[in-house]
Amino acid sequence: MVPPDLATDPSRLEEIAARLRIDIIEMIGKAGSGHPGGSLSVIDIVTCLFFSKMRHDPRRPDWKERDRFVLSKGHAVPALYAAMAEAGYFPKEELATLRKLGSRLQGHPVRNSPPGVEACTGSLGQGLSVAQGMALASKLDGGSFHVYCVIGDGESQEGQIWEAAMSAPKYKVDTLTAILDYNHGQIDGPVDQVMSIEPVIDKWRAFNWNVLEIDGHDMGQISSSLDRAKAVKGKPTFIVAHTVKGKGVSFMENQIAWHGMAPNAEQTAKALAELRSAYQQRFGGGNAR
Repeated sequence: MVPPDLATDPSRLEEIAARLRIDIIEMIGKAGSGHPGGSLSVIDIVTCLFFSKMRHDPRRPDWKERDRFVLSKGHAVPALYAAMAEAGYFPKEELATLRKLGSRLQGHPVRNSPPGVEACTGSLGQGLSVAQGMALASKLDGGSFHVYCVIGDGESQEGQIWEAAMSAPKYKVDTLTAILDYNHGQIDGPVDQVMSIEPVIDKWRAFNWNVLEIDGHDMGQISSSLDRAKAVKGKPTFIVAHTVKGKGVSFMENQIAWHGMAPNAEQTAKALAELRSAYQQRFGGGNAR
């Protein structure tokens, strides 16, 4: 279950997110492959979900009444693995096996590998439909659990996203919260240049979703929006979370090149030094990785 001492303490959540950024860079650097930009942009949201809002138990990953998390933008899976290891789903040492042959930690999520991963995602556009199916099952079962789905802004150009956008309100799936990691970058360039999704707020409201807009790196805003989403009845909620691609590493921030490029040894060392220094300056102690 979520530790109660974390549920109302944004500073503790911010500290966890800072450590998980270190884990993300370490595992991608060791793998020599992966997607640092979107993993770093989404980690604050993932941290708030796993360590404050979601009902889940690492000792019982198949607990029927657990809340579900679907990472539709599956290439950002290092963020999910970092959070799961921190929560106790598997040993943190296993993070070093990311993308290695025979590892449970593949480059995109694989259901139950390790146990606790809810869905196979990464074929972009599909995760929201999967999450809606789970949420509809919960609603039919009396709303015993809530489903959270993170989608990407580039991913939002996919047609299946908009099919789910039409479908969920029709069935009044209020057990579903979708969160847009709006970092404005995709592998081919800035989202607005490739295929703009604006006016994104007006569009989702027109589809009859409850729409909220937040700073996706402000833990207080993330927490509050998730509480407000769960309180809404009769329609699903869509949270537009404005984020920074590569957040936390100065030379990666807002740089499209870091969407799907792993840092080399020198870049990894530079990024880790920056993240550890920032951690120690803000939180002190020796808990940085």
